[in-house]
Amino acid sequence: MNVELLVANESGSKVYQPAVEEGIEWTTQRAGTPGKLTFKVLKDDILDFTEGSAVRLKVDGDEVFYGFVFTKSRQKDQIITVTAYDQLRYLNNKDTKVYEGKTATQFIQMLAADYRLNVGDMEDTGYVIASRVEENSSLFDMIGNALDLTLTNTGNMFVLFDNFGKLTLKSLDKMRVGEGDNYLMIDEETGENFDYKSSIDSQTYNKVKLTYDNEKTGTREVYIAQSGENMNKWGILQYFDTLQKGENGQAKADALLKLYNKKTRNLKIQNAFGDNRVRAGSLIVVNLALGDMSVKNFMLVEKCIHTYKESEHWMTLTLRGGEFVA
Repeated sequence: MNVELLVANESGSKVYQPAVEEGIEWTTQRAGTPGKLTFKVLKDDILDFTEGSAVRLKVDGDEVFYGFVFTKSRQKDQIITVTAYDQLRYLNNKDTKVYEGKTATQFIQMLAADYRLNVGDMEDTGYVIASRVEENSSLFDMIGNALDLTLTNTGNMFVLFDNFGKLTLKSLDKMRVGEGDNYLMIDEETGENFDYKSSIDSQTYNKVKLTYDNEKTGTREVYIAQSGENMNKWGILQYFDTLQKGENGQAKADALLKLYNKKTRNLKIQNAFGDNRVRAGSLIVVNLALGDMSVKNFMLVEKCIHTYKESEHWMTLTLRGGEFVA
């Protein structure tokens, strides 16, 4: 395995390939969190970098990570622990935005231009958001709301990620790892261990209630979707929220009930054989017997931790799909 980690100096005029201690860890999460790279290097008289310095990681020629140093810490042994983030880190900025007649894609492109972020391939999300007010919110939350509205109204999920220094947006259908008869599969041989849990204690709702204060009529509109069968099984587990102007209340309530009216299951794969193509938002095939059920299907990677150490490459995956939630 050939691991190439490069760190630039403050001005970008010099690039260093430091000696890495104890391996490198690359972490991605599907929504609301930037990609993170952590590593330890030995400080010497040549190495010179600081917060804001660019960091690049390639593994076996694959472009894995491009970002910037945000944190350095050290102890008396002169080993520096470095945390770098990709450019999604700048989506933590808060702002107030008002927009009309834009798709989620167009809205993300607008934010990228405002904050000087590099943009790569951006798939058209299609659904036009009539109007939206985002006040004192993080850019992550604004984008999440736009993508959630798209999902609710079209059933199509999109994944935003940083692809080696470029903002990229893809539909979930295009996030499969592999193709044809050669999709990546995790089974008992490729995954060292798994952690499996089932519950109705979190993210399970059998009644959805949405309200909208109609200023024109002076009335409060109420939209309800519920499952009598599961209310009898589990008691009433209610999801409540308010609607914004232009949202289809009943359609959203029905969609939310379909999404949440089920037992939740959690599945984490530990120390699977590493594959540089896998990141949060990827779809991989999982084929495992879990005890009370078996899984053999595509599952969505909600969180992915790659560990590169000497000649070893492992990954820990938090998965979702069907009844499985992260």
